[in-house]
Formats: sequence, structure tokens, C-alpha cells
Amino acid sequence: MSAKLWIALGIEMAIAGLLFGAAGTLSWPPAWAFVGVSLVVAFLITRMVARHDPSILKGSLRWPILRAELPWDGIFMILFTVLFPGWLALMGLDAVRFDWSWMPDWLQIVGGIGVAAALSSIYRIFEENTFPWRVVHLRKDNGRRIISTGPYAVVRHPLYAAGVILFVSTALLLGSWFGLAGVVVLASAIVSLTAMEDRALYLKLDGYADYARRVRYRLFPGVW
Repeated sequence: MSAKLWIALGIEMAIAGLLFGAAGTLSWPPAWAFVGVSLVVAFLITRMVARHDPSILKGSLRWPILRAELPWDGIFMILFTVLFPGWLALMGLDAVRFDWSWMPDWLQIVGGIGVAAALSSIYRIFEENTFPWRVVHLRKDNGRRIISTGPYAVVRHPLYAAGVILFVSTALLLGSWFGLAGVVVLASAIVSLTAMEDRALYLKLDGYADYARRVRYRLFPGVW
């Protein structure tokens, strides 16, 4: 197993540590379900990328700030490195340690289905495009091309769309209303990032304007 694969799995274990540490207990079945499914998908994605595009994997796992070549890109990466861990810890405090929230079982089941669907979509996106991260990696001098098949035939930024669905579904699965409220902040950041990245793609990537005319929506069909 490559070092990069271990790094990806280590990130998943850190997420588990945040959740269970904030909850103050390991007796939290929804969190185990989330961590288990996430771990499997992270392993499969990292192994697939390592096998088919190892040079891309090396760049994608570097510290995010070092990859940012545009000022707003770095700002958003800093925000996410602060907001995302805080959001995970909040859900552990809310749903288990202090038991602030109560969520019906059927909503948690819906959340579990949503998590599985979002992670499956992310795997499918990586099958189509092993490097769906940033506009700065799509420049002509990197030999990148516009991908317009699979999920990219439906929306222009499917990875971000899947991320929003994953955030909402995770809060539901873990039974945290405060976590669901936190999704508003995370989703707002993603929407803003998508808008700015889309604008940069128009300017930097030949053919993107034609692609955008064919695929009208950035994140969700019929919405935006």
C-alpha cells in the first residue's frame, strides 16, 4: 500500500477521532456507519487514483494551502480547514455528549441513504476525472481537457454538488440539528467558491464557454 493511500486513510481516522472525541463515547452507531462507509470509499478512490494517475494523487494530497494559486482559493481552503473540523465536533457535542438534538429515526435513515448516494457519486466523479479539484489544474500547460461526460454532462461542478449533499446527509444521519444549521455556512462557502471558480474557468480554459452553454447548471439541475 502506498504512503499516499495511508495518508488518505489517516485523514478518515482523524475525522473519526473528532466525532467520537467530541461525543465522549464510542457507543454511537450512526457515527460508526458514517466512518465505515467513508473509509471504504476513501480507500477505493485513493487506490483507483494511485493506480491510474499516480502523479495526480501526489499533488492532490499536498497541504491545501500550498496548492492554492489564486488568493480566493487559499482563503476558502483556510476556511474549510477550520470550519469542517469544527462542524464535526459540533455534531458530536450536539447529538451525543449534551443531547441537545432529537431527530426521528426515519430522518436518520434518509441521511444514511444520502451519505451512501453522495459518496457513490464522488467515486463516480473520480472515475470520470481523477483530478476534479481546482481550476488552476485545468490550464492548457498542464495538458488538461474539459470533461463533459458522466456527471459532468449533468452539472459543471458535480464534486461540489456531491459535497453539499454529503454535508446535509451527514448531519441527518448523525442526528444533529445544529450540524444541519452548520451546513448552511459550509454550503454557502461552496456556492461562493463555485461561482468564482466558474468565472475563472471562463477566462482561463478554452472551450469552457461552449461547455457551459451545453451544461447550463453549476451544481443542481433546474436550481443553479
